[in-house]
Amino acid sequence: MRFLAILTVRNEGAFLLEWLAHHRAVGFTDFLVFSNDCQDGTVAILDRLEALGQITHLRNEGPYGKGGIQFTALKLADKHPLVQQADWILALDVDEFVNIKTGDGTLADLLAALPQADAITLTWRLFGNADILRFKDDPVTKRFRRCAPEVIHWPWRASMFKTLYRNNGTYRKIGVHRPRDARDADRLDAFRWFDCEGRELGPAFKTRRLFSNYGRPNYGLAQLNHYPLGCMESYILKAARGRAVHSEHMLGTDYWVERNFNTDTDSSIDRYEAARTALEQELLQDAELKALRDTSVAWRHQTFRELMQQEPFRALFSRLLMTPQSRLINAVTAQTLSTFASLGRSAEKAEAEAAKPPDTKENKAP
Repeated sequence: MRFLAILTVRNEGAFLLEWLAHHRAVGFTDFLVFSNDCQDGTVAILDRLEALGQITHLRNEGPYGKGGIQFTALKLADKHPLVQQADWILALDVDEFVNIKTGDGTLADLLAALPQADAITLTWRLFGNADILRFKDDPVTKRFRRCAPEVIHWPWRASMFKTLYRNNGTYRKIGVHRPRDARDADRLDAFRWFDCEGRELGPAFKTRRLFSNYGRPNYGLAQLNHYPLGCMESYILKAARGRAVHSEHMLGTDYWVERNFNTDTDSSIDRYEAARTALEQELLQDAELKALRDTSVAWRHQTFRELMQQEPFRALFSRLLMTPQSRLINAVTAQTLSTFASLGRSAEKAEAEAAKPPDTKENKAP
């Protein structure tokens, strides 16, 4: 069984080895990694990992389609031999770590727990900043423990998922959160989606949903540990890099507040620590790879100092220092917000319908 992880990165050399070692411990057999516009030595690290037989590295230097950098990479992935050979596929970011809670914590154990599944939604569990200021060369999965609760009512972005799916041709394209472009209605109908509570999911998840239903547990069999913020220094570098999907949009305090939940503590990912550490240390036995990684770590320290001499990065850093940890919204208030959101969507749909030429409206006479 071949499990393929697809990754897109920019200036993430300091974190790559932990991420790779962790996901090898989870059971991924193949890694297709795209890089773009890196200044920290990420490209050299990826090239060395490829030379060592650890990954396949492709440069994604553009031109980029209207979907942006990440979508362009995934379009390239659609045609790659590793995708054609994969039995199961999962598109990930470097701040996302698969955390399987059943069996020995491997992908095979997850599939054994959901034997009828063709797609499994791995719902984010957001890990907050926990007032950690400085970047240190320590494992992300050890340093950040404070997180959102198992049941969260708002925002919907806290319940977004990535999809592990069977690569049997039902979907023709890889998506950021879910496979796309299913054209055969019969095959789509037979393709079964499950969540990590063992619930079979309805038709909306087969074609368009990007987030799990919030306000209920979603992590029984597995969760996707998501570390979108990191320490404050790293967040400044992330803001300078731009968003993963909409790279032209600088990150601000809005992104921070919607993800900085620190009400609970979760160390369940420690089940992988011994295997992950051993695999990472094995990689670091390669002197060239270790030197390249050390250079990437030094780049992060130096770049933060340079950014602190500029606006708006200095202003953003000061706002982070002044912003308290995000508080939870209760179920009643979350329902009110959901109602307003539904009203807004209905109004937008009605406005769009009214703007159509008379002979294209949905309610035209036969």
